[in-house]
Amino acid sequence: MTAVTTTTVTAAPAAAPDDRPRTRRRGLSPGRRLPAARLAGPLLVLALWAAASAAGRLDPAAIPAPWTVLRTGVHLWTDGTLAGDIATSLRRAGYGFAIGLTAGVVLALASGLSRAGEALIDGTVQLNRAIPTLGLIPLFILWLGIGETFKIAIIAIVVYIPIYLNTHAALAGIDHRFVELAEVQGLSRARFVREVVVPGALPGFFVGLRLGVTGSWLGLVVLEQINATSGLGYLMFQATNYGQSDVILVGLVVYGIFGLVSDSVVRLVERRVLSWRRTLSS
Repeated sequence: MTAVTTTTVTAAPAAAPDDRPRTRRRGLSPGRRLPAARLAGPLLVLALWAAASAAGRLDPAAIPAPWTVLRTGVHLWTDGTLAGDIATSLRRAGYGFAIGLTAGVVLALASGLSRAGEALIDGTVQLNRAIPTLGLIPLFILWLGIGETFKIAIIAIVVYIPIYLNTHAALAGIDHRFVELAEVQGLSRARFVREVVVPGALPGFFVGLRLGVTGSWLGLVVLEQINATSGLGYLMFQATNYGQSDVILVGLVVYGIFGLVSDSVVRLVERRVLSWRRTLSS
C-alpha cells in the first residue's frame, strides 16, 4: 500500500505597506519664471539707499537721498533741460548703434561664410578689438573733427565688435552635418543662408546684440564729456564743476533706466524669435 504524502503550501504573508514618507526629488531646473523678476535687484538697492538716507548714514552732499534726486530730476525735466539732453543722447546712441549693428552683421556674414572673407576680415577685427576703443578718440578727432561725427563713429565701433565676434562664433559653430544635409537636398546658396545659417547664428547674434546695446550707452557717457554742448554726459560734466551730486545721480539713473529697458527689449525679441529653443531661461 502506497502512502500518499500531502504537502501543505503556506502562502507568504503580504508585505506590510511602507509608511515612510516619500520625499519628492528636487528638480534641477531653475523653476518657473517670476514676473518682473529683473526689477527685484534694482528695487532692493533703491530700498537700501532710501533706508540709509533716512537713517542719516549717508552724507547728503556726496550721496543725496532718492527723493532729492527725484525732485531734481522733475525740476530739470520741467525746465526742459533734461528732455533736450535725453533727446540728444538718444539720437547719438541710435545713429551709432544702427551703423555698428549693420557693420557687425555684414562683416560676420562675409567672414563666416567665406574663407577669403575670413582671411581679410577676421584678423583686422581681432586687431581692432585688442586696441582700447576709447584710446582711438584722439585719432578720430584729428580725422573727423570734434563734432558729432567722431562721437557716432566711436559708438559704432564699440557696438560692432561684440556683434561681429558673437555672430561669427555662432556661424563657425554650426554643425557641419547641416551643411552636408543642405548639399544633399540641393539647396541654393541663398536658401542655405536663409534656412540653415541664419537660424543657427541667431542665438550668438542676440548675445552680441545685448553687449552692443550696453556698449553704446557706456561709450556715450564718455564721449558726451568731450567738447559737447548737450547730452546727459555733458549735463553730468557740468554738474561736476559745480558740485551738484544730485544732478550727476539723475544722469546715472537715466543711463541705468535706458540700459535696463533696452536690454529687456532685446531679451523679449530674442524669446519671441527663438521660441523654438528650449533652454534653462525658458
